[in-house]
Amino acid sequence: MKQDKAGTWTISELAKASKVSSRTLRHYGHLGLLEPAHTGSNGYRYYGQPELLRLQRILLLRELGLGLETIGEVLDGQADPVEALAVHRDWLLAERDRLDRMSRTVDATIAALRQGETMTAENIFKDFDNNPYEAEARERWGDRAVDESNARHSAMTTAQKQAFMEEYAALNQDLAHCFDAALPADHPDVQAAVGRHYKWICASWTPNAESYVGLGQMYVDDPRFTANYDKVRVGLAPYLLEGIKVYAAQKLS
Repeated sequence: MKQDKAGTWTISELAKASKVSSRTLRHYGHLGLLEPAHTGSNGYRYYGQPELLRLQRILLLRELGLGLETIGEVLDGQADPVEALAVHRDWLLAERDRLDRMSRTVDATIAALRQGETMTAENIFKDFDNNPYEAEARERWGDRAVDESNARHSAMTTAQKQAFMEEYAALNQDLAHCFDAALPADHPDVQAAVGRHYKWICASWTPNAESYVGLGQMYVDDPRFTANYDKVRVGLAPYLLEGIKVYAAQKLS
């Protein structure tokens, strides 16, 4: 890719190198995702090394399945580009390893079929991921929501993941204090705690009113989720559900 004396590249040069159309680059700029380093007096856009690295991260996050709005949020929360790229690289390597394992299983299936052999069910599905929580989530909210949630979590740094879990514990304690005080679902303290819960959920997925209430209902209906909340306070899951219903009606409808 041609580089001028100032260490910048034109939009056409960047488009050619990245295989991203100039129109798409302009769209990214319009959204605030990828603004040029500077714009010449002739109106031409010029990009420097930081913009090239940012575009690389945008393309990686697109591969992870994130939407453009979410990508902007992720990029804004990742101050260190080296650490951010390291997280994306780990995800890509893990995905490569997973696909390699699946490929080997498919190769074994092809070989068995060619030789007229019968494979056991265990070997047929060997190395194919089977996450019952994810399967249920896909049934409830669809592939797009689950894929975006997985991608958002994969894009988190180690520190962000730690903070994510610490916030989960903290907001559950807030809910437990409200529960102990027998505060009604529409009490400001309860709604503040539920608001923290909704914000926490939005780090992985952004539900609307209906799906947020559905999530709360799942906490009650699914004994695995209920058991987790019972570890904090027995009966906390239905208590949270009532708070969610109020929050969804007031804030999300």
